[in-house]
Amino acid sequence: MEEYFNNLNEEVKEYLKILSPEFPEWLQEYINTPEMLRLDGVGMSCGTDYTKVYSDKFYYSTLTHSIAVALIIWHFTKDKKQTLAGLFHDIATPTFKHCIDFLNGDSEHQESTEERTEQIIKDSKEIMRLLNRDNISINEISDYHIYPIADNDSPRLSADRFEYTLSGGLYQEIVFGIEDIRKFYNNITILKNEDGIDEIGFKDKDLCEEFIHDISKLWPRWVEDEDRLCMQFIADIVKSMNIKGYITVDDLYKYSDKKIIHLIQNCEDDYIRESFNKYQNATRETAYKSDEPNDKMYCTSVKGKKRYINPLVSIDNKSYRITDVSSQANKDISKFLDMKLHKYIGFKFEFKPYNNEKIDKDYNKRN
Repeated sequence: MEEYFNNLNEEVKEYLKILSPEFPEWLQEYINTPEMLRLDGVGMSCGTDYTKVYSDKFYYSTLTHSIAVALIIWHFTKDKKQTLAGLFHDIATPTFKHCIDFLNGDSEHQESTEERTEQIIKDSKEIMRLLNRDNISINEISDYHIYPIADNDSPRLSADRFEYTLSGGLYQEIVFGIEDIRKFYNNITILKNEDGIDEIGFKDKDLCEEFIHDISKLWPRWVEDEDRLCMQFIADIVKSMNIKGYITVDDLYKYSDKKIIHLIQNCEDDYIRESFNKYQNATRETAYKSDEPNDKMYCTSVKGKKRYINPLVSIDNKSYRITDVSSQANKDISKFLDMKLHKYIGFKFEFKPYNNEKIDKDYNKRN
């Protein structure tokens, strides 16, 4: 784990200090387990790190995201169980993260891989030893959905949603810097929402409005045509690798992005290997976007998940949704929700994902 922290860039180190000025020492043993450390090899950008279509400022791992979520929860609750639930919420994240949800046909909700969370924790001797030592039961930390500070229904603000928004605005679409994050984060408090449930929100309307205006420039990055295209392409490559027997589904829960990429780049199948190479060298200019299909190239049709936030803000000791008190926030959110997405997206090169029928045809051609 010491090596992990030493390898973080200075900007991320400062960011984590903002989330919790004092790092809770008790958390380090839980982080320093094989199941958690594996997540350092799974990028938050869901496979878009490995193509020229995007150019993130730096690599940001699912481990860093998980630690940051835990730090937010700890900062506001000082509750070990909630903090651990936040730390473990992505422990079942597979290689290429939400691309595997696309593979599973769950591109709109992106929750299909969460079912392994409890089993992975149960199967970890190190984590179970720590939980038993600390007198914490697995059902208290295996489902972060039971803690509204950790997670809640979109577009409410939770630690998970807040973290990937803050970090995404730092390394994906650069909409603010470290000092902006400090300013926004120091304005956060715990409020009661319309259901009488605890929810993190803003103390100041103007800062909340500014936050929404800034991050509304980030939201399109997570659902735009190019993003959905990259994620579906990765899903189809992984599916093809699985059908041909080069990887198993379980491999996706054991290995890093780079390990699976190595298997793709070195597999015996020229078609898979060369198609992935074309993906790596693809640019935004090679993307196809239309409301009409095109069978001359890799072309697909897939929906996405529109991620956005409508946070609470405190005014005269009462809590309001920012859209109830700000026309600017309404405008920014509405603009995003009205964003046009093309029905068909593709790359201007030929690739047809393998299925069992395609394998049979290829076999017959060779024989």
